[in-house]
Amino acid sequence: MTQGPWPQQPPASPAPASAEPLLTRDYDANPAQVHERLRKIYGPVAPVDLLGVPVWFVLGYEEVLRVLQNSGGVWSKRLDRWKAHATGRVPADWPLHPVFAVNNSTFQEGAAQRELRNAWTAALAPFQNHGHPQAQQLEQAVAQYADDLIAVLAEGGATGVADLAAQYARPLPLMVANRMLGFPAARGEDVVMDIWRMIDAGPDAAAAFERLYAAMTELAEAKRRTPGDDLPSHMIDAKPDITQDELARELLMLPGLLDFTASLVCNVVVEVAANPDVRESLSVGAIDETVNRVALLNPPMANLTFRYALTDVKLGNYTIAAGDPVMLSVAAAHQDPRFAGAIDWHAIRTTRAHLAWGAGPHNCLGQLLATRITVIAVHRLFKRLSKVKLALPADQLPWRPSPFMRALRSLPVQYELAQAPAPARRGPDETPAPQPPVSDEAAGKPARSPLWSFLRGLRRQR
Repeated sequence: MTQGPWPQQPPASPAPASAEPLLTRDYDANPAQVHERLRKIYGPVAPVDLLGVPVWFVLGYEEVLRVLQNSGGVWSKRLDRWKAHATGRVPADWPLHPVFAVNNSTFQEGAAQRELRNAWTAALAPFQNHGHPQAQQLEQAVAQYADDLIAVLAEGGATGVADLAAQYARPLPLMVANRMLGFPAARGEDVVMDIWRMIDAGPDAAAAFERLYAAMTELAEAKRRTPGDDLPSHMIDAKPDITQDELARELLMLPGLLDFTASLVCNVVVEVAANPDVRESLSVGAIDETVNRVALLNPPMANLTFRYALTDVKLGNYTIAAGDPVMLSVAAAHQDPRFAGAIDWHAIRTTRAHLAWGAGPHNCLGQLLATRITVIAVHRLFKRLSKVKLALPADQLPWRPSPFMRALRSLPVQYELAQAPAPARRGPDETPAPQPPVSDEAAGKPARSPLWSFLRGLRRQR
């Protein structure tokens, strides 16, 4: 065993009594400090308590990458491989149960997983391959949605204060989800809000999952009867034998991907607003590089869902017993001195070797889509607003408590509209945005959508 400050004879698995809680106020405020402390005590793998359940927390870049790539076939994502869960030692009311209960291709392996991922690849292609007309139309729609959201801010005047998380970054991907899934707008809004509840592992996570599953089942049935030019219909075309249950569970992944995108948009806005040099670089077309840099510095999916050892395996300074869970920390891996120390942080182009999009058989298939939405969202925001100033110091911004996501609870800014806003144009075949931004109140009509009513309510409250 490697010599160092870690225990010389570690146990085969973390005992609940000896594993310290991971999700504390310190972790919510500054996870990097917690990562550094755990690394100094235990090395690249640490025993922690995750909401009452003992878990191995993997902090080392090489160790995280090794598990993700799984070249030796010693790691599984199947829930039935988790010994403590199979033997009833995980409490029935454990807050993260709904996340693992989804049981879609995220938690599968082998032929079944490959078939579903092939269906995803085919279904996403029209939306994220730039040469496809539907991808070009989606890009135009994203720009229009962004302008519509900014127009709601503008209804309050040329200057003001806004929460760009609630009023821009989070609703924008919601609108994209509605379009891609083929949901009616209000129904899609409910779905994404329940995705947030489930990911954040709050007290209503279980109820949120039940509603989500019911909504996606209804959608799967509707698209089977009446196909459209949307993601569920493309998945059915790619895998005609997909069952209603399989399709419903797969569709739950898209709003989650787009919530990841919302967090990435927020994190990029903070990076640009807090650094004048970065803002200046946007004028020379460096948004893609800024997005990549932020994915490296502050990945929205900070920790990944569990993998389980299929046999006793050495990882870091411990032997992980068969059936034990490991939670891979992408954020901690990026801070690993063995990785971070080799990066030139002053270079114009940053490394693509980061793990924000995963790696191996479960890497993110929607990377191009999420990146493109983020680039358009950031471009339109700083095109339409001449001033975006953080209303709080960057290190005092409030974060959502979550075991997986590193996402802002709010992003308060002072803003000023550009003198000559340049709204994006729709193409001749482009579908209009779900709801126009024209003030319904000013027109003497009721608000047309719960989302727009909510957003205008936020504007009035500020």
